[in-house]
Parts: sequence; C-alpha cells; structure tokens
Amino acid sequence: MRILGIDPGSRVTGYGLINTRGSRLEFIACGTIRTADEKDFSRRLLVIFSDLSEVIRSYEPEAAAVEEVFLARDPRAAIKLGHARGAAVVAALHQGLQVFNYSPRRVKQTVAGYGHADKAQIQYMVRMLLGLNAAPSSDAADALALAICHAHHRIP
Repeated sequence: MRILGIDPGSRVTGYGLINTRGSRLEFIACGTIRTADEKDFSRRLLVIFSDLSEVIRSYEPEAAAVEEVFLARDPRAAIKLGHARGAAVVAALHQGLQVFNYSPRRVKQTVAGYGHADKAQIQYMVRMLLGLNAAPSSDAADALALAICHAHHRIP
C-alpha cells in the first residue's frame, strides 16, 4: 500500500510517501509546500490545495494520513492551522483518497515509542525506520511519521 502522510501548516506543509510491503516500509519521497511568501492567507490555502493535489497525482497514493489539530496557545494560530488542515484534507478527498486522522501523541508513540518525543527524536526515528542516509526536514519527517503511523495502525 502506498501511503501519503501530511503535516499541515499555514506556512509550511510537510508531505511524505511510503510503500508498505508486508511489515516492510519503503521510502518513496518527501518534501514541503511553502506558502510564507504569499501575503494573502486565502491564497496560501489555494497553494496547499494545488501543490498537494499535484503530489497526489504524481505519486498516486492509496490513502492519506493527516495530523489532527492540537490545542495551541494562540487561538488565531489554531484557526489558521485548522484552515490549512482543511485545504490538505480536501485536496486528498478531491483526488479520491480515503483520509485517516492521527493525534500528534499517537504518531510520536508509534514512531518513537514515547508520546512526548521532540522533533529531533522523530527525525532520527524516521531516518532509522526508513533507512535514509540523512534526516529529512522536521516538517517532512513529521509527514513521514504520519504515514508510518498509518502503516502500523491500518486494518488490512
């Protein structure tokens, strides 16, 4: 199964793709969608939607795993994150993917064995689990961690 992990953000959205073959995980690709140069927030959402749609068309995943919105200290930041997540979810649904939602804690627990793992620990574990030569950026690593989490928790 080919899985797309999406770590939504209003300025940087990470994505990562893996294949599963039995219990084996294979890295396909990862990257980020950067919208910080776009001043208009609505246009940032369009960039997220458009660029993720292109990633989906290019790599043809079978499912998408998306991080749930967590409570933020700044309500405005949480609302923007929710909008970015919505654009990502709609892009996946628009391309015909089934979307699965995972809490940050569940992803960290699955990948690092500790629900409060920090970004560096996630990057390291993603690198080890996928046999990468170098750690991906933190946003791409979080997206790959979501894909790995779905690979471990999906019902075949």
